[in-house]
Amino acid sequence: MTTSEKKPVEKSESLKQKVTQDSGTVAKPQKVGTDFPIVGIGTSAGGLEALELFLSHVPRDCRMAFVVIQHLLPNHTGNLPEILQRSTIMKVQQVNGLTKVYPDHVYVIPPNRDMIIRDRTLHLLDSTTDHGVRLPINAFLRSLAEERGVQSIGVILSGMGSDGTSGFAAIKEQGGLTLAQEPTSAKYNSMPTSVIDAGLADIVAPAEELPARICNFIGTIASQCRTEQSLFDRGQSNFDQITNLLRTKTKHDFSLYKPASVYRRVERRMQIHKMESIADYTRFLQKNPHEVELLFKELLIGVTNFFRDPNSWEDLSTEALPKVMARYPEGATLRAWSCGCSTGEEAFSLAILFKEALDNIQIPSHFSLQIFATDLDADAIGKARRGIYPASIEANVSPARLKRFFVKNGAQYQVCADIREMIIYALQDVIIDPPFTKLDILICRNVLIYLTADLQKKLLPLFHYSINPGGLLFLGNAETIGSHTDLFSPINIRSKLYLRKNTQYRNDFVSFPTSLTSISSLSLPQESHMQRTADNFQQLADKLVLQHFSAPTVFVNGQGDVVYISGRTGMYLEPAAGKNNVNIFAMVRDGLRYELNKGFNQALQQMEPVTARGVVNGSNDKMLTVDMTFMKIETPGALRGLVMIAFRDVILSAKTRRRRSGAASDSKYVEELEQELQKAKEETRTTREEMQTAHEELKSTNEELQSTNEELQSTNEELTTSKEEMQSMNEELQSVNAEQSLRLSDFMRVHNDMENLLNSTEIATIFLDNHLQVRRFTTGANRLFKLIPGDVGRPLTDIVSNLNYPDLYDHVQDVLRKLISVENQVATLDGRWFLVRIMPYRTLDKMIDGVVITCNDITASRKVEEELLEKIAKLERHI
Repeated sequence: MTTSEKKPVEKSESLKQKVTQDSGTVAKPQKVGTDFPIVGIGTSAGGLEALELFLSHVPRDCRMAFVVIQHLLPNHTGNLPEILQRSTIMKVQQVNGLTKVYPDHVYVIPPNRDMIIRDRTLHLLDSTTDHGVRLPINAFLRSLAEERGVQSIGVILSGMGSDGTSGFAAIKEQGGLTLAQEPTSAKYNSMPTSVIDAGLADIVAPAEELPARICNFIGTIASQCRTEQSLFDRGQSNFDQITNLLRTKTKHDFSLYKPASVYRRVERRMQIHKMESIADYTRFLQKNPHEVELLFKELLIGVTNFFRDPNSWEDLSTEALPKVMARYPEGATLRAWSCGCSTGEEAFSLAILFKEALDNIQIPSHFSLQIFATDLDADAIGKARRGIYPASIEANVSPARLKRFFVKNGAQYQVCADIREMIIYALQDVIIDPPFTKLDILICRNVLIYLTADLQKKLLPLFHYSINPGGLLFLGNAETIGSHTDLFSPINIRSKLYLRKNTQYRNDFVSFPTSLTSISSLSLPQESHMQRTADNFQQLADKLVLQHFSAPTVFVNGQGDVVYISGRTGMYLEPAAGKNNVNIFAMVRDGLRYELNKGFNQALQQMEPVTARGVVNGSNDKMLTVDMTFMKIETPGALRGLVMIAFRDVILSAKTRRRRSGAASDSKYVEELEQELQKAKEETRTTREEMQTAHEELKSTNEELQSTNEELQSTNEELTTSKEEMQSMNEELQSVNAEQSLRLSDFMRVHNDMENLLNSTEIATIFLDNHLQVRRFTTGANRLFKLIPGDVGRPLTDIVSNLNYPDLYDHVQDVLRKLISVENQVATLDGRWFLVRIMPYRTLDKMIDGVVITCNDITASRKVEEELLEKIAKLERHI
């Protein structure tokens, strides 16, 4: 990336940053107006345990709404709301239509539906699939980012796959908060690992700790909103010190960023360390070099995706590319530069569009495209070179393009080899490194908006210099060419597509990168004396130039690498085409190269200054004579070992100019040039032969590897298909298992309740099946029937009874046949009395599944009844 496409998020709520370290006690969220946070939670069916842990630790007074997006199979039927309701006091409900979101509620997505949020209302959509893969978490989180902006909060818990990664990217782009479960605590760690590896998780912690982190974040926002004070008022010196520390540690100069962009990220780091003063944080940076590296990473927030702003890319394909290709009716190898490529999606998008444009070309021409993609983030460049992306790119890449230009590898996609071979990736900072030149296409999107206006004014002429006449400049939607209408003409203003005008200007009109920044951008060894050393170097260099020369001067090391430039050198030097190269032998203009090489080598061998003269093509195609003076520096010590080269234009008389023009035919001069040319030809021929041999060997090896790769790819596709099927089944089984465990728990509780109920009534009960075999009996039944646990399954007729009830078996059969209950008072052999009821056994679905016999002891009431009858009889006899 080129200093800024790792974009510091620039939002109006400058103090709304995240707390990403242990934050002590949980801050009570403050209600700001009538607003409240909405948290999107993504998980799979196997993440139920983590989801319950998360909800069970949400504070009672959180005043937040939670939306649960869970991966479920289309035919899944479950009771997730009922399960989650046991873990929280908040109301849990499944969304069944347009649903307004309220605080202290949990909303659950239904199976086989997608869901988005608009105007704080949940909308259900028909489920969409890309190659059989549903990504409902990405869809919701993207809508949440658009709806809530910096107030959007996303959580990823245990789950398989990579759903949620692009949703987190959308939240990060808006400056929202992103949290992921610690992978080691997740049953399935694919989803949390995906967002963490992509660098999109602000907070990583176990599921039960995440609610407290969210509350601390919200509480911090409310507290700071009451005492908001712009960091701009706290002193420019602190900003300068921070950018100096970053420059020394990382070799990248952030002083030319818009200060507001840098301050946003500084505030986030201050939040982490609980620092109120930017001066305190500056001192902390000076004492902790590792924190400087963390701040640098904080500044490098890459937000990109394939075909970002699809309408602009469509205009590039239909309007701009044809204009560029029409300039070469016989075909050509076009050169393109993706300036600030981040993780490579933008460069690959251009390569794909070019391949598609070749299919639509109307003339039989041969075209190829060489893309140079640069970024200052080494990690992003590494990912771009691999060309491997999560399945979430399906949201931005059409199925046809996925099939043609990508290879599916498990849950990921890799850009196919012929597209990857079109791109050369390199680390580069557009502020301090030379640009690529002789370009047909230059893409620099969403970079300039984060740089100062002065630097933008210098970069656009540099871009004009790098692009061939009639070439294309493609900017971001929020960027313009400003006042440089004399350099570029618009193709499509809406899409920010411009053609390079064939404007004539002096060579020194362009400010090359080494002169865009001060000498303070050089890396110096002593961090504690960084600013003083940088100032001394510049002062010494400028003083040395004034002592000896007043002309444009270049300082180079012993290998010819440019260290410092004083004055305008565009007339004598130009950036080399191709890969970044700041070596003076590659940058020197034709006509000076031979003499400069000769004079430089002489200067290294002697202490006296060396002078050489050459001729370059000046303005208006006039030949310009240039004197070059070379001097090896011994003092001062800070500059020892460098070579100072001064350029001075020579004004010759008419007679001398005629003599100089004739000198081109001087035999000695020509002989030296011919010898140099012959030597270069021999070296080129030898190198070409070696490369041809190596190419043939590589070609043979590549064919063998390609054959093996096709076989492995076929096997891998079969395994991937099986893996996806097993993964879906496994998640479904996990969900079913969780529900069954809950039902088993409910059943055991009901079973214990019934057991205690039956035992407390002291009513002897026997359950018989349809074959009149003992199915179950209560504790008191073994006192009337000779029953032991081993009698379960035996016929009733085999059981000895104390009841004087010879018709018992016949009555049981009648009840089972007629479904009419029977009730009798029966005496036992020891004189006790029981009320025996025989009833059909009915299931919940009204099916008959046996007989129930209950025996209620009525001995006491029977005696009372007999005593009353006896008294009544005595009374009647007396009367």
